[in-house]
Amino acid sequence: MSSLPELNVASVTGIEVALPVAGPGARSLAFIIDWHIRVVLAIAWYVLAALIYNGGFSLHAPAGYGQAWFGVVLPALAIYFLYHPAVEVVLHGRTPGKRSAGIRIVTRAGGAPGIGALLVRNVFRLIDSLPVAYGVGLTLMMLTRESLRCGDMAAGTLLVYQRAAADVELLQNAAERVGKLDSVGAEIAADLLQRWPTLVPEARVRLARQLLQHYLGAAADLSEGDELQWRSRVERLARPE
Repeated sequence: MSSLPELNVASVTGIEVALPVAGPGARSLAFIIDWHIRVVLAIAWYVLAALIYNGGFSLHAPAGYGQAWFGVVLPALAIYFLYHPAVEVVLHGRTPGKRSAGIRIVTRAGGAPGIGALLVRNVFRLIDSLPVAYGVGLTLMMLTRESLRCGDMAAGTLLVYQRAAADVELLQNAAERVGKLDSVGAEIAADLLQRWPTLVPEARVRLARQLLQHYLGAAADLSEGDELQWRSRVERLARPE
């Protein structure tokens, strides 16, 4: 059985972070979940707005309806067609479907994608969805090693599986430390803490010092201390105060 392809991200500490790439199955599962969510939301808006507009139990456009009827239809269409770009931008690339499937969007460097990249990959859904049922996108995902569709190629993104529960919590906490750790730095810190018991004391101190120096610069606590103090400094860097 072949192993999953991985995105290998080099770090300043010498610890290489390997992120397992999500394949067509996981990506399709995430899309199906998100598709059901946006359909339910769009229908719910239409039904509620139509009932209010018609003043009774009727979902049809009344004869001679005015511009106000577009307030019923257009938001429902916007929810359906703009769900992915809007939710991905607000949730930094992690839609409810992707969370449920245990995957997330990252850049080629392993970091969280910016708004521009997220919008570009969603614009290219128009091509990926051709001719029907995402035929182009699914074909490309099956043919490329990293399961990329047109949108990923254009935006420089790919989808990877989440780490173990402890590492995911550490990564999420680190995201709250704006200006301290990016997603790659959080992965590096998680790997260092996970490997801590297997490293010799000199390697522990050296890697912890490099991590702190890189992400905190002049504010880094590089004073001497025992191994527990160095580990505590890395944990403080990776966890919210």
